[in-house]
Amino acid sequence: MTMAVEQGRQRRGLGLLAVGIPLTLLAFGVFIVWIFPPLFELFWGGMETLFDGHWLVTSSFIRHGFTAGVLIGFTAPVVGAYLVNRQMALIGEALAHTAFGGVAIGLFVGASIPALNYPLAWAMVVAAISALGMQYIAVKTDGYADIPIAIMLTGGFAVGIAVISYGVVFSATVESYLFGDILFVPFENVQLMVGLALLVGLTIGLTHKQLKFITFDREAARLARINVWFYDTLLIVLTALVVVAAMQILGAILVAGMLVIPVAAAMQVTSSFNRSLVVSIAFGQIAVLGGILVSYDLGVATGPMIIITAILIYLGTLVAGRSQS
Repeated sequence: MTMAVEQGRQRRGLGLLAVGIPLTLLAFGVFIVWIFPPLFELFWGGMETLFDGHWLVTSSFIRHGFTAGVLIGFTAPVVGAYLVNRQMALIGEALAHTAFGGVAIGLFVGASIPALNYPLAWAMVVAAISALGMQYIAVKTDGYADIPIAIMLTGGFAVGIAVISYGVVFSATVESYLFGDILFVPFENVQLMVGLALLVGLTIGLTHKQLKFITFDREAARLARINVWFYDTLLIVLTALVVVAAMQILGAILVAGMLVIPVAAAMQVTSSFNRSLVVSIAFGQIAVLGGILVSYDLGVATGPMIIITAILIYLGTLVAGRSQS
């Protein structure tokens, strides 16, 4: 009788998922395509009036970069909080390198077939597949050791360089994905970032309890019949998507910094995981906005300045923590 009731609950749960997921995706699509663009114009129109037409709020490229940066400052620390507490910080770096390989493949294919010239989409596909591959290797080698990370980190970059050297000119486009460029973010990618931010926020909101449980006690989570493999896979795929989106501003070389540094700074401020999650988002926003403003004031690249600002925040929390102790 108990088994029959449990099976009935599982069928109802699957039925709700079968209906809920398409409806959620439809709602996301409606918001991104039809609701977000007028909201975007309304917000920046107000900012233009508030700042009396300053060039920082009138340029469409800057608007796109600021918006994408704010969204990265939210999604990267949220996902990074779980990675850092699992001692998986370098996975972001490995996925960034595999995503660069995806960009190179996208440029190569796009040069021959213009209809398929979407390097960011190719990067997302390759990074997601690499994330699943890394998860498979981790299971087969009994845990997240250095071996799968090293294979993905070097292999992804090797594929990218090989493809570029074979058939794609090393142009400003490639450099933008390598080092990041705030002027390189089209509005379509901003919309993509909005969708990703909604997806990350909703997914973490629904699975926070399970992810937190697995993060701090994997064996107890297994005993509680939580599907550890599923939630590990979910987290690493979300990480891959966030890494690809953040490449636009930070570049493949620096993108892992936003996954790790704001979280590390937040951990100096509070020992509570939930509070550190909120604080890391705040530090991420400060790093992004501060880095963008300082980069334009000094005339230096935006991506490195965002990471330098994040490091300064970390050092500040480190000094403040030691002085209090």
